[in-house]
Amino acid sequence: MPRRSRRSAPGHVEVLRIGHRAGRDPRLTTHLALTARAFGAERLYLHPPDPALAERLVKVAAQWGGGFAVEGVRDWRAVVRDHGGAVVHLTMYGEPLARVLPRLRRADRILFVVGGAKVPSELYARSTYNVAVGHQPHSEVAALAVALALLSGVPGPGAWPGARQVIVPQARGKRVVDAGAP
Repeated sequence: MPRRSRRSAPGHVEVLRIGHRAGRDPRLTTHLALTARAFGAERLYLHPPDPALAERLVKVAAQWGGGFAVEGVRDWRAVVRDHGGAVVHLTMYGEPLARVLPRLRRADRILFVVGGAKVPSELYARSTYNVAVGHQPHSEVAALAVALALLSGVPGPGAWPGARQVIVPQARGKRVVDAGAP
């Protein structure tokens, strides 16, 4: 997993994407998955399944390292029911994140749930917390990034376990090297 800041973080974080539309949402869902992975989530549950997208995301994890998995699910309710930890629905209608954050930092397991165009109303009742990063319309990718950054900190530079490539931070330009290279 990536290096963490000194903030205490939950031991196990996963993300459930509800309402993915395979023909219309691949770019947005890809950004959601990349954000989840980069900020330390271990798994993305994708509802409904999209095997082609899942395969592309697993290739990213293989290239850049870390232990990120993508699992297509047909029944999002079962994922929520069987999670065994805090279920955090990210919605602009929820409680302010700052109010819920201390409880989340004490959780052993967290499942962040982000919806697509229309979230089933029963999700509000099934969630442990309905949390708002902001109470204005905004992207679910932004909400997840802010929530994970405030919860766990921002991962620092360097190769992740199993990475084949690593970015070398610099003021200008791009530099990517093999993970074993200096």
